[in-house]
Amino acid sequence: MNWNLNLKRLMGEATQLVRSGQLADATRAIQQTLGAAVARHSNEPTPASAGATPLQAPSPAGDEAPRWSNANTAQDVEDAVVIDRSSAPTPQAEPKAPTAPRPAASDHPLAEPPGSFTRVVFTHADARRHPHHYHLYVPPGATAGTPMPLVLMLHGCTQNPVDFATGTGMNDAAAPANALVLYPEQPHSANPNGCWNWFRPGDQHRGSGEPALLVAMLQDVMARHPVDAQRVYVAGLSAGGAMAALLGREYPELFAAVGVHSGLQAGAAHNVMGALSAMKNGAKPGSATHPTAEASALPPPPMIVFHGDADTTVHAHNGEQLVQATLTALATAPGGAAQTVEAVHTGQSTSGQGYTRRVYARPGPASSSRASPSPVVAEHWLLHGAGHAWAGGHAGGSHTDPRGVDATQEMLRFFLEHPRAARD
Repeated sequence: MNWNLNLKRLMGEATQLVRSGQLADATRAIQQTLGAAVARHSNEPTPASAGATPLQAPSPAGDEAPRWSNANTAQDVEDAVVIDRSSAPTPQAEPKAPTAPRPAASDHPLAEPPGSFTRVVFTHADARRHPHHYHLYVPPGATAGTPMPLVLMLHGCTQNPVDFATGTGMNDAAAPANALVLYPEQPHSANPNGCWNWFRPGDQHRGSGEPALLVAMLQDVMARHPVDAQRVYVAGLSAGGAMAALLGREYPELFAAVGVHSGLQAGAAHNVMGALSAMKNGAKPGSATHPTAEASALPPPPMIVFHGDADTTVHAHNGEQLVQATLTALATAPGGAAQTVEAVHTGQSTSGQGYTRRVYARPGPASSSRASPSPVVAEHWLLHGAGHAWAGGHAGGSHTDPRGVDATQEMLRFFLEHPRAARD
């Protein structure tokens, strides 16, 4: 179906429903179309979606959630062991085959072991729905007492943590860096399409809604594993990317850098109608929400952005707005960069997909610029001919484009180049 015609039809129908007082029906129609817009590329005959099969989040049965397996995917992500934090620290599902004992990654009795990928049942006093779940990858090299980087990964609509881990390959990339990877799961009870609710005012500020929940999950991991607090990062795809941008804006004292793939700037919309408009054309000037006073007291974390210029689900203009919002916030924040120097690089992936990479850095002293490169505050990768998919991802996961540059490796490289202490 032609998206432009579909959007016009939707707007007309929604307007009539609103005028007749049927607000619930209007909202339902918009939400359904919003989810379909994010998932629609999987049915298009493009290389970005070839062979991709979205996995649906399982429905928990009683108090015990089912075991997730991705045995049919190309990427080797081991089955998740379910752990209920409200009970004894005994896994509810055994590994597929007996393995030799491994050293604990932490002295905490509830810490997951090195080399594991675990689904954790998580309860949070302020959460609207109970319980929640997240997956945690602990690298094989994890040892007690050795602080590790931590990457918070937020999946897109119609995805789940195992699907996202498979498609991005972040676990394999994180292993050599000895980094933990946290994958929160958005339940379908919170959003019918499993989207993070980046467009709702109640989920756009620190201390409330989904941002508070995600930070609570992060703190839960930090309480049980040795995490380097100067190297905590957040990344996401599409709706997850929009939520990652919100977390970076609202918690600059927590996140050292942010990665957004095919997403939108923080607070780009504050209702479903505005979300559809921003996805199609970018946020309207002045429409984005503002950070809380506490968050605005610090400069925003550095940001790396990936976006395809053929993305028909979230327009590429949103990637430009993400970078511009970061540069503007840096120019006005205390201790921020009033000016930046832009460098443009062009190239192509090993599969021949072209890209334009723009790097923004603080200007350094002319006499020492070569010996001491200016610190980078933002990178913008415009992927030519790419749609709404994770660049360089694995075909075993949904919403991936194996032809593109390796967004996972580039994000991780950018993250590790930006410990929080480097910009304080």
